[in-house]
Amino acid sequence: MKNDNIYYVLGTDTGVGKTVFCLLLMQFFSDSSPSYIKPFQTGCSDACAPDSDALFIYTHVRGFETRDPAESVIFCFKNPKAPFFAARDENRSVNMETVLDVIDKKARTCSAVVVEGAGGLLVPVTEDLLVVDTVKMIGARPVVVARAGLGTINHTLLTLEAMDRRGIEPAGVVFFDSDDPATPKDMLLENMEAVEKYSGVMVTGVVGRIDNFGSPPKECYLPVEKLINS
Repeated sequence: MKNDNIYYVLGTDTGVGKTVFCLLLMQFFSDSSPSYIKPFQTGCSDACAPDSDALFIYTHVRGFETRDPAESVIFCFKNPKAPFFAARDENRSVNMETVLDVIDKKARTCSAVVVEGAGGLLVPVTEDLLVVDTVKMIGARPVVVARAGLGTINHTLLTLEAMDRRGIEPAGVVFFDSDDPATPKDMLLENMEAVEKYSGVMVTGVVGRIDNFGSPPKECYLPVEKLINS
C-alpha cells in the first residue's frame, strides 16, 4: 500500500542531485518532524564520515545539527559501488525486511519520511533486487531527479520507461541545473517539454546552483511545493 507521506527520491544516475533534493524536502518539512532515511549508503566508512549523505543532511537541516546521522543510515558499506557488490566485498548483505521495518516505524511517528535511493533505478541492491524493485516494497511516492542539460531526455525517459513497465507511477521529475555555466534556457525548456510529452510525467521544476546549502534560494523550493501539492 502506498503511503503519500513517504517520498522515495530516485535518480537517473549517480551524482544527479538526489541528496540535495532530499535536503530541500527535509528543510521544507523541518517544522513538522520529518525523517531522512538512507537505506543503502556506499562509499563511506560510517554515517559520520565526511562523504556521508546523512551527515550532509543533518548538517544543513535546522534541528538536526546535534543529532546522530547514524539513525538515518540502515546499511553502510565502505566501497563506492552498487549496494549488492559493496556489501559482498565485506561478506555482508542487505536485508530488505530490516529496511522496511525501519521505514514503517518512522512513517508511524513522523510527518514525512524522505528516503534516498542509491544510484539509478537498475542498480543491484541484493542478488535478486534492483533499486526499482524496492519502490513498491517501500510503498512510497517516487520522485525522479535528473540532470537538466544535454543528454537528460534519453536518461530520464529510459528511467521513466523502466518504472512504467513495472507499474510504478512517479509523483514527478525534478531537474537539477548545477553546472556553470547553466543550461541554456531554450534547451532547458525543450528538455522539460520532451520528458512530459513522451512520458506523461510532470516535471515539477528546476533546481539551480546552490552556494549555501544551509539557506538555499527560495525558488529552489518551488519544485518541492509543486510536487507535494500535485
